[in-house]
Parts: sequence; structure tokens; C-alpha cells
Amino acid sequence: MTGHTAAPPGRSSTTARTGSRTRRRGPALEDALLDAAWAELREHGYARLTMEGVAQQAGTSRPVLARRWPTRAQLVVATLRRHRPMLSGEIPDTGTLRGDVLAVLRRISARLAELGPDTFHGLAADYFADPALHADFRAQVPHAGNQVMTAILKQAAERGEVRDDIPPRVATLPIDLLRHELLINLSPASERVITDIVDQVFLPLVCR
Repeated sequence: MTGHTAAPPGRSSTTARTGSRTRRRGPALEDALLDAAWAELREHGYARLTMEGVAQQAGTSRPVLARRWPTRAQLVVATLRRHRPMLSGEIPDTGTLRGDVLAVLRRISARLAELGPDTFHGLAADYFADPALHADFRAQVPHAGNQVMTAILKQAAERGEVRDDIPPRVATLPIDLLRHELLINLSPASERVITDIVDQVFLPLVCR
């Protein structure tokens, strides 16, 4: 049976069925594509992930996928932001500034480690060769880090641990240094590096 199935009267639909394939639109289609990319990434890793395989997994075509994310790296970055965002989750409130910052840096490092070295190295190589992704990195990543660290420092100021006028460049220093470590070594930071960032660099700058 071919043709489109009409939506029930009085209701709109973001999907229509053509033959045996469901045609999705808007957010429903984007969700399906990112879920398919996540499944392919987990099963095959970055090196063997293909746009064709993701499209097939999602029940659509490669051109539909490529209209949203023209390259594999762009698709995987969008997928990781949906399924493994580095800075998502509740703001830590351990009772101390040190504990809060350690918790954030450990969360970032653990989520990077979950990707595995093959995925991380392959994505890193493609990511920084893509001008569009580099521009996206400069626009979004520092902003997200600033939001998290601003919230953590506000809690610390309310506890009397720090003053309430920490400059933004100082506020984001722990995340910036963690990112630097990542780019230099192409691997998530060790526990020793994380504690050094907090204890030897950040806390002496901001604590009363």
C-alpha cells in the first residue's frame, strides 16, 4: 500500500508513512538521526562509522543526513552533545570549592574516557581540520565552561570561600587547563593532573 497516511482530524503530525518507511520531519527526524549515529558509533567506533550506515540505521537517505551535518565529524559532535555532553548535569555542591571543581573536571575526563582512544583520536583529527567545527568550538565551548564555573564560584562566594568578583578568564581556568592537557596529550587528564590544576593553580588564585 503506497501513498501518505493522513493525520487524524484536528491533529498535526511530524511523520508520514510512505510504503514501509516512516518519513519524519523537524525534531523527530533530527532525534532519529542522532540516535542512529550514537548506535553506530558505539557499535563500530569512529573510524568505521559511515554516513551511509547512519542513514540506513535511521531509515532514511544519506542526502537527508548530509543536509544537517555535511561531514562525519560534524555529525559525531552533534551526537556527543546529545548523548554525552561534557558539561551537562547538576552543578556539584560538595560543600567546598575544591570538591566542586574536582567533580566537574572528573566528570569531563570520565566522559571523554568513555569515548575510547580510537574515537577520540579520530574525531580530534577531523574536528580541527574542519573550519566550521573550529568556529563552533570557539563560539560554544568557552560559553558552556563559563556558565558552569560561574555557578560554582557563586556557591563558593556564598560560603565565604572566595570573593564575588572573580574575572571570567580566571573563573574558567580549570576547564581551560584541562582542555589544554587534552589537546597536548590527546587523552583525558589523569587524576594527578586534575588535582594539580585545582590545588596548585586555581585555588591559590581565587581563595581568600
